[in-house]
Amino acid sequence: MRGGDAVTVVYLDAFLVLNFVVNYLLLACAGKLDGEPVGRGRTALAAALGAAYGGLALLPDWGFLEHPVCKAGAAVLMLLAAFGRSERLLRTGALFLVLSCAFGGALLLVAMVRGGDPGTGGLLGPSLGMRGILIAAALSYGMLSLLLRGQFAHTRTGGELQELTLSRQGRSVTVLALRDTGNTLQDPVTGRPVVVIEGEKLQTLVPELPVLDRQSLSHPVDLLRDLEGELGGLRLQLLPYRAVGVECGMLLALRVDRARYGPWEYRNCLTALSPTPLSDGGGYCALIGGREGA
Repeated sequence: MRGGDAVTVVYLDAFLVLNFVVNYLLLACAGKLDGEPVGRGRTALAAALGAAYGGLALLPDWGFLEHPVCKAGAAVLMLLAAFGRSERLLRTGALFLVLSCAFGGALLLVAMVRGGDPGTGGLLGPSLGMRGILIAAALSYGMLSLLLRGQFAHTRTGGELQELTLSRQGRSVTVLALRDTGNTLQDPVTGRPVVVIEGEKLQTLVPELPVLDRQSLSHPVDLLRDLEGELGGLRLQLLPYRAVGVECGMLLALRVDRARYGPWEYRNCLTALSPTPLSDGGGYCALIGGREGA
C-alpha cells in the first residue's frame, strides 16, 4: 500500500504464458467455428505475437499501445499470422472478436461464481488461475457453437471441411473443400470421386484457359466447342450430372495430376468446374464425394 492505493504485482513471465494460451485458444476456436484450416505453427506464432504485444503494453514507456488503434492493429496482425490472406479473413476476424468478448464475459462469470474480485489484477489476474481460464474458454466456445450451429453446420455435420490441393504441371492451388457423401459424381474411367470446384478458383492452375467466369462456364458445350484445337495437350470433357431441379446437366471437366484432400491423395483426378458458388456463405469452394478413404 502507498498512500492508500493498492499495488498489483504482475509477473511478466506468467502473464506472457497466460496470454499465449488464451490467444491460441481464441484463434483456434475462431478458425474451427468458421471451418478455416488451423495450422498449429501459424496459430502459435500469432498467439506469441499477441502475448508479446500484451507484455509490451505493461511497460511504463509503452502505454500508448493501449490505444484502440494499436489494439486493432495487433488483432489484424495476429489474424494475418494465423490465417494468412484468407478470403474469409473478415468473417474469421469477426468470430475472433465475438469469441474474445464472450471469453471476457465468461471470465467475469467464473470469477463471480468463485467469489473472487475480477477487478483485482484484471480478468487475467492471478485470482482465477489456469483452471478458471480454461473453464471460461470452454464456456464461451460452447455457447457460440450452440448459437452459430446453423450458420456453421458444415464444419461439424453433413460433411468434413479440409484443405484440398490440386496440382498440375508444377502448379498448384489450395482451397477449402467439403466432403459431401451425397455427391455421387464419379469418374467414368476410374470410378473414383470427382472433385467439383468453383471454376474461377482453377484459373491459376490452368492459365492457358480463357477467363473462367460464370457466364462461359454456364454453357459448357459451347465453351468446349470454342476451345477445340486451341489448348494443345489439355484434355477437356463434359461430365453429366443430376441435381435438384436439374434433370440432366453438364459440367466442363479436366484432369489434374494430383488431388490431395487431408490424408488422402488421388492421382489423375477428374475435376469438374462449377459456374456458381458451392456454398451460400463462402465457407468452402469445392466438393468431393464418396466416403473417407474412398
